[in-house]
Amino acid sequence: MAAVSASMVKELRERTGLGMMECKKALNEAGGDIDVAIENLRKASGLKAEKKAGRTAADGVVAVKMADDASYAVVVEVNSETDFAARDEGFLAFVNTAVEAAFAAKSNDVAALLAAGLEETRQALVQKIGENIGLRRVEVVEGGVLGAYVHSNNRIAVIAQLEGGSEEVAKDVAMHIAAVNPRVINTTDMAEEEVNKEKEIIKAQPDMEGKPENIVEKMMVGRINKFLKENSLTEQPFVKNPEVTVGQLVKDAGASITSFVRFEVGEGIEVAEADFAAEVAAQVEAANKK
Repeated sequence: MAAVSASMVKELRERTGLGMMECKKALNEAGGDIDVAIENLRKASGLKAEKKAGRTAADGVVAVKMADDASYAVVVEVNSETDFAARDEGFLAFVNTAVEAAFAAKSNDVAALLAAGLEETRQALVQKIGENIGLRRVEVVEGGVLGAYVHSNNRIAVIAQLEGGSEEVAKDVAMHIAAVNPRVINTTDMAEEEVNKEKEIIKAQPDMEGKPENIVEKMMVGRINKFLKENSLTEQPFVKNPEVTVGQLVKDAGASITSFVRFEVGEGIEVAEADFAAEVAAQVEAANKK
């Protein structure tokens, strides 16, 4: 068995990002063979990744990559548990690897992308950072005129797809979508169940009480129209020039909006609020029972 030297520990730390004691232990178990130590650590990382898999990863970043000829683009969201981890160089490198893999494969199949090699990299990163890391979602947009925008905090990314117009106009539309977050493109795109839900909310408002049905109906129509305009992309005042709507902006450019994808980090993820006092009390109680 080769003696484990300080230089060997240093090299293993540089290659894995793990602590000194863990690296020394791994080298001892591997008989001083650094490559074997790394292989054993990667095998062990699967177990460590599983232990962290139940923890909520609602932080992270988004990223976009577009083809040089703007023929297609991909957007990905990669999650971590904390903002601190989301700024880690290794985490950001994994994000770049993920978006490159999705771009090369033109695939939004997260499971397939992980199986093609990203999962091993992800588990190694989980071991290094000590947080649950996840490739949450990928979207590929192809065809038409595309424009992409990623907000400066890397937490909101948009790809807008136009028919006609220019990439510059599409990028302006993407920037507007990032800022205002419309739910649909046109008022007619709003799902009937969403409209009905809004009607129920309006009916329940205090100023509707006791009014004749015909008055309630007129007020309802006005408020529903307002709701639809506020949430429909083409009806919204353009953020860079509120004098025109987004619909007018693209029309003047000889274009129409085909689709858009907007990713915001953590949207739709329920994060349980930890009651630390209760956790400490539970731990104390458990210790006292031993």
